[in-house]
Amino acid sequence: MSAPVDLTKAPAAPPEGLLPPTPPLFPVRWAGPSAPAPRAVLGAAVAGGAGLAVAVPEDAPGVGWVVAALVLAATTWVIRRPPHPVDAAWGLLAVALAGVAAVRDAEWLVSICLPAACAAGSLAVGGRSFRGVVTGALVLPVAALRGLRWAGRGLSVARVDLRLALSAVVGTGLVAVFGALLASADAAFSGLVDGLLPAWDVDGVARVLWLSGLGAAGTVGACFLLVAPPDPPQPRLVPPSRLRPVEWALPVGSLVGLFAVFVAVQFATLFGSDAHVLGTTGLTYAEYARSGFWQLLAVTVLALGVIVLGARWAPRRAGRRGLLGALAVLSLVIVASALSRMWLYQEAYGFTVLRLLVLACELWLGLGFLLVLGTVLARRPRRPLRGMVVAGAVALVALAGLDPERFVAEQNVARYAATGQVDVAYLAELSADAVPALAGLPEPLRTCALGPIAARTGSGGDWRSANVSRARAEGVLAGVTPSRGCVSPY
Repeated sequence: MSAPVDLTKAPAAPPEGLLPPTPPLFPVRWAGPSAPAPRAVLGAAVAGGAGLAVAVPEDAPGVGWVVAALVLAATTWVIRRPPHPVDAAWGLLAVALAGVAAVRDAEWLVSICLPAACAAGSLAVGGRSFRGVVTGALVLPVAALRGLRWAGRGLSVARVDLRLALSAVVGTGLVAVFGALLASADAAFSGLVDGLLPAWDVDGVARVLWLSGLGAAGTVGACFLLVAPPDPPQPRLVPPSRLRPVEWALPVGSLVGLFAVFVAVQFATLFGSDAHVLGTTGLTYAEYARSGFWQLLAVTVLALGVIVLGARWAPRRAGRRGLLGALAVLSLVIVASALSRMWLYQEAYGFTVLRLLVLACELWLGLGFLLVLGTVLARRPRRPLRGMVVAGAVALVALAGLDPERFVAEQNVARYAATGQVDVAYLAELSADAVPALAGLPEPLRTCALGPIAARTGSGGDWRSANVSRARAEGVLAGVTPSRGCVSPY
């Protein structure tokens, strides 16, 4: 009979050159809490559902999203305080990503940051319980489904006071009846009530019920993970590689040689200036930049695969660090080339949001590649995916801090001042984030750019849709006639 395994001891580190095997999507043992959900969890679920239903904006993104994130974070903090520093960092990152909706008007940026905030929130409550960062980012919906039965058991044994519940229903009815009468009697009070409460039509009621259920289920899932996290996966060592050093070094060394020849032959192309681009037959700025971007993607995927597999199958005394380090350095040369090509492309044709995002993606992939290189060259390599996820989330916050649409507008306005060329039709498609920069254009370009933005940017909505960028743009757009655009003389 085998001795029991002590789960309190840290697992032994794998030998040099060995990586732990890929774990299953979810651990085998995740029994969940044995006792029914306590009243604190039920109260947190009610608070989370109510907070999500009240705070989530109905129209344009606004401060309601960060309020909802803070409410959900507070409900989980009640269950476990103080949180682990790593969990607290993920929670702060989730709130910061949700807060982008309160300061930026670009819908594409908010649409990226809100799912990223959900993933960071999932990692805040369950990330350390799983070896894989992707599993930790996706585990919260699974925990929410499993937590429904747990919450139901808690309701069955909570012995809710029916008389107290009936009293609450009667009180709510009295507030609704007398509130409606007072709202009809005074316009100021009616405006206050309309600003605080959502519209109570059929769609509004369905929306409130959906958001309440979603918030309550998410809170229950977070509490389910915090109260009874899964058992840590048992470490398993990979057996030593059966390859001989020459059998491993031959394919890796051949690839290193190919990369070295490519960089040497194509050195002028990799670091060519605008004169080289114009002087090369059949090579345009667009082809130059796009080829650099696809080079980065192909080289990154190839280098990641070679490094991970090379570290996995490398036998002892195979020169792992030297060959993979050389491959990494040569790959970084092509990464630098792709970055320079994209910058040259934007200087030639002007900045756009898409081109800026491509540039940010290249920088993130390059950073991830450096993380992979560092982990492989270490004596005890670890999977760098967690570091890449952290870098991606931080990059999103940094991108929101940069204010990409305003940055793009400023670069195009500066380009017009230097060259007299500007794409007004594209600038008119930007959001209210770009208004302060576009206000510096001369007439009639200023009206051509700001008119469509003024037509799309409404002043309606309640406190949940309050937004810093739209508030900053109101003063500029107040004197602009809304329009669908115009034909500029440039």
